[in-house]
Formats: sequence, C-alpha cells, structure tokens
Amino acid sequence: MSDTVFGVSASADEAPEFPSAAITGSRRIKGPNLFSAHPGAVLEVEMGSEEARRAVDHWPYSARALATAIGWSACDITARHGEGEAFCFLTAPLDGLMTATLVAEQAWVLAEQYVAAADGVMPDGEMPDGEMPDGMVADGEHADAALRHVTAMLTEAYREEHARMPQVQALYAAAQQHGVSFSVDDEQASVGSGAGARCWPLADVPDVATLDWAAVRDVPTVLVTGSNGKTTTVRLVAAMCRAAGLATGWSCSDGVWVARDLDTRELAAGDYTGPAGARLVVRDPMVQAAVLETARGGMLRRGVAVTRANVAVITNISDDHFGEYGVHSLEDLARVKSIVVRALGRDARLVLNADDPSLVALAAALSIEHDTPIVWFSTLHTHACVEAGVAAHGDGATIRDGHLLLARDGVWRDAGAIADFPITAGGVARHNVANALAAALAASCAGVSLVAVQAALRGFGRDQHDNAGRLEVLQVGGVTVVVDYAHNPAGLQALCETAAALPAARRLLVIGQAGDRDDVQLRALAPAAWSVTPFARVLVKEMAEMQRGREPGAVATCIRDAFVAAGAPPAAVIIVPSEIEAAHEALRWAAAGDLVVFTAHVQRAHVGAYFARLRAQGWRAGSPLPE
Repeated sequence: MSDTVFGVSASADEAPEFPSAAITGSRRIKGPNLFSAHPGAVLEVEMGSEEARRAVDHWPYSARALATAIGWSACDITARHGEGEAFCFLTAPLDGLMTATLVAEQAWVLAEQYVAAADGVMPDGEMPDGEMPDGMVADGEHADAALRHVTAMLTEAYREEHARMPQVQALYAAAQQHGVSFSVDDEQASVGSGAGARCWPLADVPDVATLDWAAVRDVPTVLVTGSNGKTTTVRLVAAMCRAAGLATGWSCSDGVWVARDLDTRELAAGDYTGPAGARLVVRDPMVQAAVLETARGGMLRRGVAVTRANVAVITNISDDHFGEYGVHSLEDLARVKSIVVRALGRDARLVLNADDPSLVALAAALSIEHDTPIVWFSTLHTHACVEAGVAAHGDGATIRDGHLLLARDGVWRDAGAIADFPITAGGVARHNVANALAAALAASCAGVSLVAVQAALRGFGRDQHDNAGRLEVLQVGGVTVVVDYAHNPAGLQALCETAAALPAARRLLVIGQAGDRDDVQLRALAPAAWSVTPFARVLVKEMAEMQRGREPGAVATCIRDAFVAAGAPPAAVIIVPSEIEAAHEALRWAAAGDLVVFTAHVQRAHVGAYFARLRAQGWRAGSPLPE
C-alpha cells in the first residue's frame, strides 16, 4: 500500500516525514513571531541548489493558491532566504494551524514542480493574487487531478481541525478587539492575564458574544529577553513588584513561581523560558503582576506566549546560538530578540541597553517598523539614547556619581547607591549593575513605585536563594566559591571580570558548554576567560545531558585545546567527567584563601547541596572531603 501526493510516494511503513526531501522542518507558531504578529505555520527548507532558490521564490504563489482554495484569502505569506536555508511562512486561523503546516508543505511540492517544468521564475517583488499561475504544476490531466486531490485533502483537514475547537479563532479575534492578551496551547485557550484571565478547554470555548468582557483584563506584564542577564533581571523585577505589594508570578530558566509577601509557590522546576512557563504564570488567578523570561528558542519555535505586554526588555546581544534557525550574526540575533515588540502596544515600553551597539542599530530599524516607544538604560552618566528616550517618553535609567538614577515622566530620581545593592558585589559586578538598571527601568515603566524599586535593590541578593545560580558568592571551608550560569563568551568574560576583582591567593575555573554550539563558539570561551585573568587551574566538565548529538568528550576536548591555545599550561587544564565531580576536584585542589569560579548548568542543585553540606559539616580547606 502506498500514499502519493503530488508524486511523492512511499510505503505506509516507510513514509517520509515530509513530502519533499528539501524540507527540514514544519511547525505551527501560536503567537507573535519572527514573521508576523499573528499565528501561522513555518516551513524550513534546504537551499542546496539554484532550483531550491527558485522554488523559494515561487513558494508564495503556490501557497497563496492553496490557501485561497480552502478559504484563507486574507492570510499573509512570506518567504525568506538565509545562509543555506530558507523559511516559508503563512498566517493562518488558530483553528487551522495543523492544516497550515500541510498547506506550507504541499505548496513547496507545487513550487518544486513548477521549477522542474519551467525555466523562468515570477518577477521579484510581485505578490500573488490568488490565481493559479500558468505552469504552477506540470501540464496535463494528472497534474489537474493531483491539484484537486490535495485541495480536497486540505479542505477536509481544516474542517476536521475547526470542529475540534469551533470558537477559538473567534475568541482570538475578540481578544484583539477588546485589547486584552490571548494565549493558546494544545489543550486550552485563555484571554486576559493573571487575576483578570478566563480560560477554557479548546472544545469548550463559549460563544464570544456571551462573555462578560468587562471582567476580562490584563495584569502588568513584563517580558525579558537578551543574551545574558535574563534570569537575574526577571527575578529582580519580580522582587520589585512584590515590594509594591503585588502577588507576582515569574518564569525563568530555573522554574515558575507565584509569590506574595512571604508566601511563595513553585509551580514548576526546570527551564521554563518558553511559552509553557509563561502560560502557567498568566493563567494563575492569584497573579497581579507577571514577569516572563522569553528565550530565543521558544520565540522561534512557537512564538511569544502572550499577545499583550506592558514592557519588554532586551538586556544585551552577544555571540551565541549561531547557525540555529537562521541566526548567523549579531544582527540576526538582535532581530530574533526583537520579536517581543510584536506583543507591545503603543502605550507600552521597549527597554533597551544603550551600551550595546547591536541594540542601538536595532532601534533604528524598529522605529520605522513599529510605533512602540523605546526607552534606554546605560552605565554611562550621559548617553544620547537615554536622553532622547527621556525627552520623548519620560523614562530612562543611568548611573551618576555611583548612584542609579531613574527617570519617570521626565523627572530624574535617585534609586540608591550602586555599592549598596547586594547583587553588584559592592559595585564590582558590572554586568549586574546593568541588570539592576534594566530591572529598575522595566519595573518603573510597569507602574512600580520608586519606593518599591529602592527597597528591592537594597534587599535583593542578601539571601542566597534570591538569585540562585547567578553570581552566588559562597564561603566553603575558607575557599570563596562563585557560582554562576555563564554560558557564552560575553557572560563568561563578565563573570571572570567580577572574580578578578575579588581577593584570592589562586583562582580556579570550572567551565563547560552544551554540544549545540559549533566549534568556533566553543573555542571562544577560552580567550573570553583567559584574557581577563590567568587561572591556576581550569576544570573542563563533561555534561552528558547536554551533548546534543556530539560524541562523548568532543565538547570538553575542544574547550581544553582552546585554553591551551590561549596560553594555559597544558597540565593545568583538566577534563572531569561531570559537574559534581568538578566540585569535588575543585575543593580537593583548593587551599584557604583560594577562589573557585564555578559555571553551573545541569547539576546546579546537586552542586549547591554539596557545598551546603560541606559548610554544615564544618569542612575546612585542606581536610579530606567527606564521602
């Protein structure tokens, strides 16, 4: 038995994942995304030939023809070329996103057939009008029959998909009309957020005309993205919201929490920087303010979880994740991070780092494409971007004479001395100075009072649980241990700069990385650390949980060799089999007065518990480690 659509045939037991070998990915996107503020489907294709390039150029025509045939005449369609790949996207109703993936795939098959049958391509810049161009597929009755077959198949697929969630698209449209946030997953749809949210199973969404829309509202919502500092910024903004007396929910790379005063509930543990974590927060009826870490991967794969936010922060842009999902440069990465803008309205604020050249360049493009006001923070006491943002919109943050100054409605006010903020380690942790600026400005733009901002800045970080895994400075048996999540060259350099400012007889570095970075990114870790301060020893940890398709030992070996190339003595760079073994080896080596810089990733909880146990047992450096 075989299944054939547009000439692609395979046995039922060996059916290919996609109807063309050129297709490498096909997925639904349920929220604001890189291509549109609206949901849809994206197709990823290889660009290994001139024929493939021409097929990408023709794909919008075939996609328009198929979409129109099933009644989607108003959908937006775009195709983008990349380095060795291309992305084909169409918007679609929320009750037809699975069907939309089929439309995208079958449109690609049509485009390939067109290229095979014709020498020319459609004129550049000419948009399809819904008519099937001559030569769309090979001439003949077989092609006409195949086209009728696939159109009928798509129509039936959409009918069945709509029947499973008959009111979801209407709910989405109504939420846009009423100016409230909307979120959907495979089981539920919701409007509003936090205490103002309403949520239903997909099959049970009521007629939107029967809803009490006056009872649906959004709570203040802050989105945080960037290359480094996201989790710290999220936690600090959440602390500011709590200091203002608001029951606050936040999601980040360590989990999801809802807290008010001293009552804190952990809703989930683990990396929740994508849509799943955000939905847990915005659908919790206790929440009066939401702070959501919004990572690159989640936005690219599924879109932003919410359609409305009051503030979005982009902390910074640095080399990371190149080669994934069409990201090949800092400019590409900045554009991906800017997806958060699609969830902002005209009365919202986009908070950017004026000290980051990539974000300054990005702002020029965003000001043309979007109406969202842009406001700025900077560690410099005067910066043209900050001053322009304050003049235009009234908000900004900067450092003057060692104090964090915050502008609100054009008036500058003192938020406190940088050296008094625990997360800045007396002011030497410059990356956390930037995070404090970002958080203070974001919270202020979300309506948090200066008093609450000041209180959080003075208190956040005094308890080691406030910012677990981020610049935690511990004393373990006379050894200073600095634990941080640094995971790219810029983050590692900032961590090492802070460590270099702390007193120490000798310094040891524990470093590792996931296997989804290429060798260039892996090797870049070594000079980022070694250029700041030479370490007496470097432990390169294996992380079996994060090999991401690489052979065991490949990542660690690459990093070790890079440290040797950067000037580290070969005998001082040692590969250890795991993160926890790195903790054991570091303390076996260390003497009182030494400093250990420990980048903790997959086993942070185990490593933290180990250090806590040693402290509780009164272990001292130079003594045997307990079993």
